[in-house]
Amino acid sequence: MDRTVIRAVVLASVLVAAPFGAAAHQLTVFASVDCEAVLVEAKFSNGKAVQLAEVRVLDGENALLSTLAIGEDGTLSIPLDSVDHSGGLVIEVDTGSHDNYWIVTPDDIARNCQS
Repeated sequence: MDRTVIRAVVLASVLVAAPFGAAAHQLTVFASVDCEAVLVEAKFSNGKAVQLAEVRVLDGENALLSTLAIGEDGTLSIPLDSVDHSGGLVIEVDTGSHDNYWIVTPDDIARNCQS
């Protein structure tokens, strides 16, 4: 095969694979709730915990309630008594290059506060 053809095939392969490689490091956000707090966990799809990220806490109407920094272990505990959670919460995690969110509904909170 001609070197020009080989280079073109290699370049095309790299360009086709590039979007899939970028998707391999997506951000996963999970939030669980008990009667005391919302525990936020953020990690990349490869399992590595997010170490630097801004966490925005919004109410059910998407009004910003608080902005916090995530811990070095990729987690953050948000005390429920520190935010108005009556209409649910939206937890947004932004690393600067990746972002994602989790919705905590009023039913999630009520279900986990039953004794």
